[in-house]
This record gives sequence, C-alpha cells and structure tokens, in this order.
Amino acid sequence: EEQIIAVLKQSRSGQPTKEVCRQAGITPQTFYRWKAKYDGMEVSDARKLRSLEQENSKLKRMVADLSLDIQVLKDINSKKW
Repeated sequence: EEQIIAVLKQSRSGQPTKEVCRQAGITPQTFYRWKAKYDGMEVSDARKLRSLEQENSKLKRMVADLSLDIQVLKDINSKKW
C-alpha cells in the first residue's frame, strides 16, 4: 500500500498518468482502480484500512460459523424423539 500511495502522489504532483504508469510498470486500468480505492489516503490510513478489512473478514467468518451452529441446533431440536 505504501508503494501504491507513492504512485498516486506522483500523479497528484502533475506527472501525466501514462508516464506514472510506465514508471511503475502498471496498466492505466490498475492505476485508476488504485486511485478509486486509495486516492487521498496517507500511509497510516492505508494501514488502518487493511487492519479493518482483516478484522471484518474475521468477524464475517465468525458469523458464518455461528449461523451454521445455530442451524444445526435448530435441526436437532426440531426432530421428535
């Protein structure tokens, strides 16, 4: 992310997009995708974003596991013995 933000800063400093892409070895499509996600961020913001995305992923897995457990318990509980 630090390198991505550095590339975006080069573009903001006035260099043409094609030149920035050529120097970074990326396609313009990749550049604009990065720009949509990271434009205006600082390195610390990108680190926070990555941390939050990891936490969100972990929480989603926990919810999926708990939902599965609940469904299994409901199925067991609904059977007549």
